[in-house]
Amino acid sequence: MSQPVTLAVVGHTNVGKTSLLRTLTRDVGFGEVSHRPSTTRHVEGARLSVVGQALVELYDTPGLEDAMALLAHFDQLDAPGERLDGPARVQRFLTSAEARQRFEQEAKVLRQLLACDAGLYVIDAREPVLAKYRDELEVLAACGKPLLPVLNFVAAHEHREPQWREALARLGLHALVRFDSVAPPRDGEQRLYQSLALLLEPARGLLERLVEDHQQQAQRRLAQAQLLVAQLLVDCAACRRGVPREQHGEAVEALRKAVREREQHCVEALLALYGFRRADAAASDLPLLDGRWGDDLFNPETLRQLGVKLGGGLAAGAAAGAGIDLMVGGLTLGLATLAGALAGGALQTARGYGARLLGKFKGERELTVDDAVLRLLALRQTQLVKALQARGHAALAAITVHSPDGERWRQGKLPAELARARAHPAWSTLNRGARPGDDERQRAVAALSTQLGLEAD
Repeated sequence: MSQPVTLAVVGHTNVGKTSLLRTLTRDVGFGEVSHRPSTTRHVEGARLSVVGQALVELYDTPGLEDAMALLAHFDQLDAPGERLDGPARVQRFLTSAEARQRFEQEAKVLRQLLACDAGLYVIDAREPVLAKYRDELEVLAACGKPLLPVLNFVAAHEHREPQWREALARLGLHALVRFDSVAPPRDGEQRLYQSLALLLEPARGLLERLVEDHQQQAQRRLAQAQLLVAQLLVDCAACRRGVPREQHGEAVEALRKAVREREQHCVEALLALYGFRRADAAASDLPLLDGRWGDDLFNPETLRQLGVKLGGGLAAGAAAGAGIDLMVGGLTLGLATLAGALAGGALQTARGYGARLLGKFKGERELTVDDAVLRLLALRQTQLVKALQARGHAALAAITVHSPDGERWRQGKLPAELARARAHPAWSTLNRGARPGDDERQRAVAALSTQLGLEAD
């Protein structure tokens, strides 16, 4: 089969047909999604392609609203002594005046299903099994096309999946797919296309190719997401600013702002990578603790609630509670010792640290981002990636990030790449004279990205 598989997405009003299409196409802008009934009033299409070849065409259709009356109208279409089969009866209905008037919306659905290879019958699994849904299935079955029921919103606590399975089995529909367009199962798309392949044997090759491509895309998204988070962490670890003592307060606030903005930049890049809007989340308001992110990235209470331990020295005091290392001490060479070391060449790292040491004796303070904040950044961003992996593109609620359940970033040593970054201020785009293209930095970012503990969706 060389032509794309064509699928009509059908079902009752407001069961999530457009929502399903948004998730399958990873397009938050497809159609209109709302809780109002009859949102879709026309047929709208989308195409899934791999390397320029269209594999699947999906068509969103209006909701069925009065299948019971339409069935009764079907019975009136047969002439005396005539017994039309389902497709012939549907074709006769589509040429009638009723198809352009009272049943105009249903006619659009049936016309599209007749033109497609199969239909996806979307069911809101939270709804009780009512007679109107059985009538809809009887009307759709009259088109003579394979139907695959899709149980939508199965992630909701109040779903009625067992009742729907029993009802569909009574109608002879034993193949179905459980899905959730807001929080899709990890293997939801794969199962959907594999089930379709059973109904459409000639299209098996195209559908298997689509499944394989989706898996490869998930791996590529994960690799890119890990790089984005690793770049954020290296940028913040390598950030170092020397400031005169009298400008300390302003410098701390400037560094805080820079780190917040850098995290927000990472958040926006992750949203774009997974196909969501910038407005779907912000670093300042992503829920994490008791339904909220925490008022401030540098809030020590946020660190304590997450089980992140503050560092040593001044990093454990009030200043570090603000998330900033004040590197005033730590270098204990006297001025004479420093001068002798510089003159005698005994200090091999003088070229790298000389300016810092001299700045210390001039009363400068050196600001760096505390390890505790690096841990918090890693926790927040890895949890965000997991939330984006589990989010459907029809979700309307704000992105929710749950408290991390692992200990990977809470305690123990930070990855060696971050310790190395401390000694390379040129690796940070938050510093003047940054060289983000440095080969060593790129290798450090690549190595760090594999240690984030993330898995493909």
